[in-house]
Amino acid sequence: MPSSGTMGSHLARRLVQIGVRDVFSVPGDFNLTLLDHLIDEPELNLVGCCNELNAGYAADGYARANGVGACVVTFTVGGLSVINAIAGAYSENLPIICIVGGPNSNDYGTSRILHHTIGLPDFSQELRCFQTVTCAQAVVNNLEDAHELIDTAISTALKESKPVYISISCNLPAIPHPTFAREPVPFFLAPKISNQLGLEAAVEATAEFLNKAVKPVIIAGPKMRVSRAQQSFLDLADACGYPIAVMPSAKGLVSEQHPHFLGTYWGAVSTTFCGEIVESADAYVFVGPIFNDYSSVGYSLLIKKEKSVIVEPNRVTIGNGPSIGWVFMADFLNALAKKLKKNNTAMENYSRIYVPPGIALKLDKDEPLRVNILFKHIQEMLSGDSAVIAETGDSWFNCQKLRLPENCGYEFQMQYGSIGWSVGATLGYAQAAKDKRVIACIGDGSFQVTAQDISTMIRCGQKSIIFLINNGGYTIEVEIHDGPYNVIKNWNYTGLVDAIHNGEGNCWTAKVKTEDELVKAIAAATDTYKESLCFIEVLVHKDDTSKELLEWGSRVSSANSRPPNPQ
Repeated sequence: MPSSGTMGSHLARRLVQIGVRDVFSVPGDFNLTLLDHLIDEPELNLVGCCNELNAGYAADGYARANGVGACVVTFTVGGLSVINAIAGAYSENLPIICIVGGPNSNDYGTSRILHHTIGLPDFSQELRCFQTVTCAQAVVNNLEDAHELIDTAISTALKESKPVYISISCNLPAIPHPTFAREPVPFFLAPKISNQLGLEAAVEATAEFLNKAVKPVIIAGPKMRVSRAQQSFLDLADACGYPIAVMPSAKGLVSEQHPHFLGTYWGAVSTTFCGEIVESADAYVFVGPIFNDYSSVGYSLLIKKEKSVIVEPNRVTIGNGPSIGWVFMADFLNALAKKLKKNNTAMENYSRIYVPPGIALKLDKDEPLRVNILFKHIQEMLSGDSAVIAETGDSWFNCQKLRLPENCGYEFQMQYGSIGWSVGATLGYAQAAKDKRVIACIGDGSFQVTAQDISTMIRCGQKSIIFLINNGGYTIEVEIHDGPYNVIKNWNYTGLVDAIHNGEGNCWTAKVKTEDELVKAIAAATDTYKESLCFIEVLVHKDDTSKELLEWGSRVSSANSRPPNPQ
């Protein structure tokens, strides 16, 4: 049982209370006592990772499936290693409790130089780095205010839906203190309530704007997740009859089985017929969008501000007109649904121009496997009991084209776009969503960054299916700007995973070069080895890319290579 009345036991119980059941960690001498207390908590499971970066990525994936995640590393060498993953979680609005074992409390304020630092007696370097990528920071080196600092940081993560940093002196977790004498009182996070006058004004102005439009559409953006507005979005779609699309980073937030679902709006690389309907609309409602150079395909979207309604998590802006704050997304969508007239015009236009997919893709016997054939078979694998993790790269574009069954999970990291993210994220997502089988699509270049934690997946008994797409390099970067640096050393990927497996746990690998071999491998992974981690290496030509990547890459390249403005 956990020690009574200590900071370590309090932190462990707090994590359990907010819904964390698995904590991803890498041990180091400054966090070992704290790890003892986390292990002693019967409702917490400590998942040891191979490196801090993957522990952070795993907490990211866990938060996507569970709502909140946590990781524990050691001072500076661990903290500055995990910080890249924490920055990615910040960009994606994911609440992660990042805990760092810090120096002995007696060393603060002295001129001592400690190991795991840059050799200066100033211990604030790590804190200063984390201040830019977390919404709150707590350095706990005194038991008197430890309770307040820890609880404030954790509650802030939940309220802001962003990561927080908590540093805990290594000598404090096991010392009893009166402030920790009782079970922590569960948090009460006061709900955010819209300014009623502002809400009414925003709804009235938007309804007037949209009810005058001939062929309006609505598009879901990634900030719907942080606003918890998915159901409100669907209720609005049902009420108004407009076609619905998703921005690429919102895929998975809206049911793709909805009768008005068009696909992904991504400018020039949109789902066929979706981009034409959106960009020809005379009014569009973007709900929680992020318009960056990637989502705008190098700033080439044919969207006009005067035709748009932008719904942010706490603000609504109508065309070139009013912008009204302290109006929260779900409140606004719910109220707007009651004011809009039914309008099916754009949906009828879509029905008129839509042409069903043509001839089914088929390869001749022993013809080399193509990526589009691979994803045809991945499409057939999907169900409500699966989830897709798409790595940064051409998998972004190929996975976007998958039609997700009801309740099928989908995640990728578009805003931050850190290659290698998906290995740790697959570990974390699968650990949280044990009712789903994760299907991860990872390029060879990305896999080489973070491959080690295949080991942790096996140790945790996970049964994900990983498709390793081996095309010999960083394909997404080739299409933006080619050079010899985009070619990587080829690995025997199945041999590597077999070596990591080493006969311990359940793991099965296959290497496929043809469609027939792929079909047999998928059959084995979904039947004979359905309780095992399955790793399928798919060998394809180095120039076998989606047409969307070719288009997107050229436009992003153009945006990146713009000459300086005249001075």
